[in-house]
Amino acid sequence: MKAFICTGYGDAKDVLKMVELPTPTPKDNEIQICIRATTVNSGDSRLRRADPFLVRLFFGFSKPKLPILGIVVAGEITAIGQNVSRYKVGDAVFGMTEFNQLGAFAEYVCATETAAFTLKPQHMSFEEAAALPFGGHTVLDFYKKAGIQKDQKVLINGASGAVGTAAVQLAKYYGAKVTGICSTKNIELVRSIGADAVIDYTKTPLSDISERYDVVFDTIGQGSAFDFAKLVADNGTLILGSMVGRQTLQTIWLQLTNRRKKIIAGTVSVTAADMDELRKMAESGYFKAVIDTVYPFSDMVAAHNHVDTGRKRGNVVVAMQ
Repeated sequence: MKAFICTGYGDAKDVLKMVELPTPTPKDNEIQICIRATTVNSGDSRLRRADPFLVRLFFGFSKPKLPILGIVVAGEITAIGQNVSRYKVGDAVFGMTEFNQLGAFAEYVCATETAAFTLKPQHMSFEEAAALPFGGHTVLDFYKKAGIQKDQKVLINGASGAVGTAAVQLAKYYGAKVTGICSTKNIELVRSIGADAVIDYTKTPLSDISERYDVVFDTIGQGSAFDFAKLVADNGTLILGSMVGRQTLQTIWLQLTNRRKKIIAGTVSVTAADMDELRKMAESGYFKAVIDTVYPFSDMVAAHNHVDTGRKRGNVVVAMQ
């Protein structure tokens, strides 16, 4: 099979290389998936660049221990192990591989039948299905921890990205009143997916926002965690969905000192039940795929370069040819 391997940490053009590798064979409790589409997201970009530096402690000091990056998969099951009962050959599925496995930047991948996969919504293409898991599972996990409720006021920073567009749609699904923060060119997009109000950060800095919110969700990881905390109402919740750099120490301090505000940050878990929940939302029309660009598999480097700009709208999808 064809796969892109990451030979080190750095720019995509320097470390990503297409190679031929043996096609993986499923074990007794595994499914083999022919990948039809995947995504390149901010997490893939940070891992490839070893940003922050602590990435090296978990994934390998000089290069990734798992050379095939990528976690999002939409494809068709082409083989199953003898103990698999949940799926059958020919099933179209979408979901995510384990963080200790990765492997989505390839033509095939194997996963246990209990991994975070579910059947693809029939009305969606593989490209659209691939645009659901990354942002969707992140938001779902954080909202459950926050205990989001109907009629709460929710502020979402970075509302036009993969996590941000999911955050807007799922907040509306829970009945919240949503305000999104984005740039001028993305205002209409954010409104079109359900935001009740939109703040243009190029014209209104955080310091000029006078309203206080029950939930403030920073999806980007840029800016001061202290500034976001000031926008949280008493007994409200601050979600730091992409805690990197100086936000890490700021978050620790906020968690220690803010007794009247709940601070949520760190890693998220993902399960097959989560994917099933996202599928049902998609089938009911509450959660729609937001796709910036679809690249062919051979243009994986270009897809990474696009994500590195930090200016994508929704998801960058990579489709197999």
